[in-house]
Amino acid sequence: MTTASHQALQPQYRLLVFLVSIGFFMQALDTTIVNTALAAMAKDLHEDPLHMHGIVVAYVLSVAVCIPLSGWLADRFGVRNTYFAAIIIFTLASLGCGLSENFNQLLIFRVIQGIGGALLLPIGRLAMLKIIPRTQFLSAMSLMSLAGLLGPLMGPTLGGWLVEVATWHWIFLINLPMGILGILVTFKAMPNSKEKYVKPFDFLGFILLTIAMVGLSLGIEQASNQNSTLWMSLALVLIGLIASAYYAYHAHTHHNALFRSDLFKNKIYAIGIAGNFFARFAGNAMPFLMPLLLQVAFGFAPFMTGLLMIPTVLGSLASKPFVRPLIQYFGYRNVLISNTILIGLCIASFALSTAETPVWLRAIHFFIFGLINSLQFVAMNTLTLKDLSQQDASSGNSFLSLIMMLSMSIGVALAGTLINAFTQYYGNTDLTLAFHHTLICLGLINLITLLIFWQIPKSTSI
Repeated sequence: MTTASHQALQPQYRLLVFLVSIGFFMQALDTTIVNTALAAMAKDLHEDPLHMHGIVVAYVLSVAVCIPLSGWLADRFGVRNTYFAAIIIFTLASLGCGLSENFNQLLIFRVIQGIGGALLLPIGRLAMLKIIPRTQFLSAMSLMSLAGLLGPLMGPTLGGWLVEVATWHWIFLINLPMGILGILVTFKAMPNSKEKYVKPFDFLGFILLTIAMVGLSLGIEQASNQNSTLWMSLALVLIGLIASAYYAYHAHTHHNALFRSDLFKNKIYAIGIAGNFFARFAGNAMPFLMPLLLQVAFGFAPFMTGLLMIPTVLGSLASKPFVRPLIQYFGYRNVLISNTILIGLCIASFALSTAETPVWLRAIHFFIFGLINSLQFVAMNTLTLKDLSQQDASSGNSFLSLIMMLSMSIGVALAGTLINAFTQYYGNTDLTLAFHHTLICLGLINLITLLIFWQIPKSTSI
């Protein structure tokens, strides 16, 4: 059934939606497919599997860094040209990752891949917003979102399967056919819409944000590196904090700042951003940590590991119909406070898992985690954006996307640092104990977010 405000997608726009879906699928797939292959990659590259979190951090961090660039590049050079460049960068970087012969090569190509990945989704979404009539936009977004669901659903299992039947290189090379198809379709499907007047880009703000994000993420990540010192890690974190403070001043005083400080005059938005930042540490670390636990500590095969990740995605999908009714009945404050407690306890309870835990019980555990984790993310995102004015909506959403990726980067780096610290303390003979203590720490860290959500006014409505 269609209405004046919601119509079915017309045929002339389907190719555009298909093109954007290709980019979205590749980006979503690449965020998850690596996790189940890390142990095999470490073995082939002669690295410690517990030191492989840099591969994940490099990609996610470069995505976070490049998000502020996306809108300006599209306005300046046109959505088609920018999207075309992004998909070429992503595809060539995927080829580079697949052909890498050592850890450092792979790390460099993952950074380049993240640059391309950072532009694919926001530019694709912007192209649809500019070209597709608003009455058909919801239909277009619904179709495109399927690609975003398929990526995480297929990623872990496909990664595990490719490792077993071929080599880990194919988790990257699989992007090539899709990337080439996207390159060929771009000029046919996407007009080069651009703005007549483009305001100057805030290069100083961009540099400050980059230093802040790189400093914080790498400072935590380097803490587990035996070739680095504690002082080096602390110095990087300190540089990140100083750059963050300087950017806050810059955003308050500069009229053309990437993200104006005025955004944070909205109390709900400020709470939502802070909540998103801290609450995602543990939740986003789990897709990285659990495949390592299953393979390195429990001895599971990559494909079986990938299969066990599916219940998490299914739990995430199952939560969608319940989010709005729960918030309507209990309110944002009660839902987020209670759900944060449940997630913290759920993550910590994975410490009870052993190699002998029945598969059915493990699957239920993952399903519950996916359910409550998704509930929290959707509730947080909705809360964060709900009171923004029309003029602040675009900037506020971009900053939220940046915070989400930065939090993922720091979360994975933190999990890697904790697991390595506990491994050094207990020795390699008891990896299970090291993983268990890491999970308990992550669960407790998640509970800190309660202090933030407690600030949500009780009267906050949906």
